[in-house]
Amino acid sequence: MYKIMTPGPTQVAENVRLARSLPCTNPDLDEDFVEFYRETCEKISRLLHTENETLILGGEGILGLEASCASLTEPGDKVLVLDNGIYGKGFADFVTMYGGLPELYTVDDKNTIDIPALESFLEKSHHYKYATVVHGDTPSGMLNDISKICPLLKQYGILTVVDSVSAMFGEEVNVDKARIDFLCGGSQKAVSAPPGLTFVTVSADGKKAMDERKTPIASFYANLKVFEHYYEEKWFPYTMPISDIYGLRAAIDNIEKDTKILARHASIASAARNAVTAAGLKLHLESGFSNTVTVFCVPEGTTDKDILEAMKKDHGIMLAGSFGNLAGKVIRIGHMGENANIPDMAEVFDALNHVLKKLGVPLKADMKEVFLQSISDPA
Repeated sequence: MYKIMTPGPTQVAENVRLARSLPCTNPDLDEDFVEFYRETCEKISRLLHTENETLILGGEGILGLEASCASLTEPGDKVLVLDNGIYGKGFADFVTMYGGLPELYTVDDKNTIDIPALESFLEKSHHYKYATVVHGDTPSGMLNDISKICPLLKQYGILTVVDSVSAMFGEEVNVDKARIDFLCGGSQKAVSAPPGLTFVTVSADGKKAMDERKTPIASFYANLKVFEHYYEEKWFPYTMPISDIYGLRAAIDNIEKDTKILARHASIASAARNAVTAAGLKLHLESGFSNTVTVFCVPEGTTDKDILEAMKKDHGIMLAGSFGNLAGKVIRIGHMGENANIPDMAEVFDALNHVLKKLGVPLKADMKEVFLQSISDPA
């Protein structure tokens, strides 16, 4: 088994694994499970600083993104797609799939979205039903400031669909302050449960938009309205993956108890970037560095495959390359959720020291030493 230090899926705590092995009831018939499901949804909402309803869906994080777009989009709807990364651009596919007309706001993919520039754009062009926003773009490590982007869009009456699958609980998310309408999360990133679940938090404005549709939602599974009145009727639209939800609840309980979770992610991420740059390696981004993943360029004279294979074969550690326009160009270290701890990150940098030297890459500093010296709060 490898130590997975990838940007999702992440390592999973023992209590989460054990929760998934609990005896199963029949989630279609057992009202106690309906209560457990609702309590778990409400706990997620509280941790995201909102009373908006959260729904847990049986599917990987992409289901939440598609379901949000499917539930909002009607044929001919204009949708603004904020694009400074691979996942940002990808939202256009969901919009088109359900008959919408995506308009890409494409900017430099090495820098976070510039708020004044977006504001200038919106002053001239703002007739959109909703906008899609990627909080954390895992392929590149980009972080966009949803606390400023989403309120700006709401000023123009534009609903927001936010992908925070890889950022949520590693970065601050305050749904009410940011006025987010559809916030999408996933089980396998900073939440640190196994893959298989997504959850979507929906605002009153979001529900109103779904209620006022003139055409039916062109999906059943990717349709948030099928959960309407599930609690009052004690009836789910499809059989809930009960063991997955037991595991998710344990992971959410872990997050609730972890009062230093955001500070720890910030400290480890900063130290990781210091280690990379001190060694003479180049970070992929120029700004907008996520606290959940560090992305550096593959050094000259070697390849991403050489680095990744040596990390696995020689040290039992799994890192990640990337895909799309970044395929073969970068290495990604995931330090989110259960991965965001000092011993495992120190082990990663110690292994990278050995691997890169073995591959003939000159290093200006010992990355493990720099990482440990840069940690601002070891606790």
